[in-house]
Amino acid sequence: MGARAPVTRILAVHAHPDDVETLCAGTLALLAEKGHAIIIATLTAGDCGAIDTGPEETATVRKREAEASAKQIGARYLCAGFGDLCLFNDDASRRRVVELIRNCSPELILTSAPVDYHPDHEAASMLVRDACFASTVPNYGAGTSKPLAQIPHLYFVDPIEGRDRDGERVVPEFGVDITQTFAVKERMFACHKSQAGWEAKQHAIDDFVGAMERWTKRRGRTFGVTYAEGFRQYRCHPYPRTPLLQELVGEALLKVPA
Repeated sequence: MGARAPVTRILAVHAHPDDVETLCAGTLALLAEKGHAIIIATLTAGDCGAIDTGPEETATVRKREAEASAKQIGARYLCAGFGDLCLFNDDASRRRVVELIRNCSPELILTSAPVDYHPDHEAASMLVRDACFASTVPNYGAGTSKPLAQIPHLYFVDPIEGRDRDGERVVPEFGVDITQTFAVKERMFACHKSQAGWEAKQHAIDDFVGAMERWTKRRGRTFGVTYAEGFRQYRCHPYPRTPLLQELVGEALLKVPA
């Protein structure tokens, strides 16, 4: 028998419960099937995402839904405890995200796109990007956590509907074919039952599960497959430039057509 492939520690961190499921759950399901260790984290509990419940009750419900979703692939769920619509790239917030990253000790991080429709999504992207850099700095204190030995590989998922605030398309660097794991992604997303009414009111989306499927299918057309998720790797100095995620997904890797 051959040696077992090493386990990679992967952290998927976005702003709100259901963001990860919308944009990269199929890829996480694929990586979980390959035996890698997955943690799903949200910076907020999405406590503003409700019509008939207050922030505390909403946060409790949404964290419970996020935990149920993560369990679908044997992942852990964590919440950093920021308020919904209260994410800003300041020092106190960065230290809290650094502590999250250090405690998870990931080799690879998936996070939100730098440009997106939601201010929390954009702030989360900047916070995670900068916290990755700070996570290895010994003199940058963050709770009781210890500095990482190296900066994690960093990847941005697609923005919602693949567009920035001006409606311009954001082209992924590569994709992952999730046709075989879409059913798992759908089950994970469906765990967020509380969002059906909120999506209808705030976003005029009557079928929020169907909207996720339509988007994932649309990204699949980018690559000529049924369902796909798009990614861009952050390679600025001194972040790792080796294609770790691309290697981990193996034959599911998709290149953008010319």
